[in-house]
Amino acid sequence: MKALDTIALILVIVGALNWGLWGVFQFDLVAALLGGNTAPLSRIVYAVVGLAGIYSLAFLVKRSTPSS
Repeated sequence: MKALDTIALILVIVGALNWGLWGVFQFDLVAALLGGNTAPLSRIVYAVVGLAGIYSLAFLVKRSTPSS
């Protein structure tokens, strides 16, 4: 599971950087690299980053659960 956790973290970071670029410069790096925000490959990347974000919610739950 360690590898999956690392991949998810990297994807969440990519998503955060993309949102940061959009917020500051109105520049979508994923769309620029992959042919526009409606291009199939861009949509796949957006979906995978979203799934990584959902998967990463488990880290928050693990952290807030008291250890016995």
